[in-house]
Amino acid sequence: MKSQDVLLLLKIISMHADLDGKDVDTDIIQIDDTWADWDDKGLTPTFTEMDQIESQFSLRNLESLTGISKSQISLSLNRMYNVGLAKVDRKLKVPKTNIKAFLEFIAYGIRYVFPAKEGVIGRGIATSIAAPVLRGKLMTSGELQPVWSNPRGNTKGLLVEPLHPKIFIAVQQDAQLYAMLALVDAIRIGHPRERNLALEMLNNIFKVAK
Repeated sequence: MKSQDVLLLLKIISMHADLDGKDVDTDIIQIDDTWADWDDKGLTPTFTEMDQIESQFSLRNLESLTGISKSQISLSLNRMYNVGLAKVDRKLKVPKTNIKAFLEFIAYGIRYVFPAKEGVIGRGIATSIAAPVLRGKLMTSGELQPVWSNPRGNTKGLLVEPLHPKIFIAVQQDAQLYAMLALVDAIRIGHPRERNLALEMLNNIFKVAK
């Protein structure tokens, strides 16, 4: 399994939620006009409106939405089909995340398969307990907050290696994906209380996206 598999599975969850008109309640993921913890001046939108569902889930479009190459997306999907973390939607004939199995992996395996540690101080995009999705939900001791290194980031904190180097491409147009990745980071690097809250919130998000 590779870290890009997790990014792709989360993106597919977000896409199906949008497809079904089941966007997660903004109260859950803390969406407002300032949900993006980066300077978006000069950024080129990566999402292209498409009429056909098949086109939305094509390798080409998934590449544009995630920054992962088409060949790697194909390999990733095959891996996920083989281990039961993804399947082909029987009605739509497009990839769909096996939410129950994926949540079990996140709960019990992800921090061992893809561990993360906070490193040096730098500027970046807030993640884990510093991200909007968790901000204000847990008491902290005032220490520096975890961030993904990015020159456009608005937050100074301790740098955390993201699950995948293309994360910024994937999240800049998708508030739901940003929230889910931040919650996954809370499980990867957080203390038990933070992990439990993040898992509960992911479970709520995934229920909406089913």
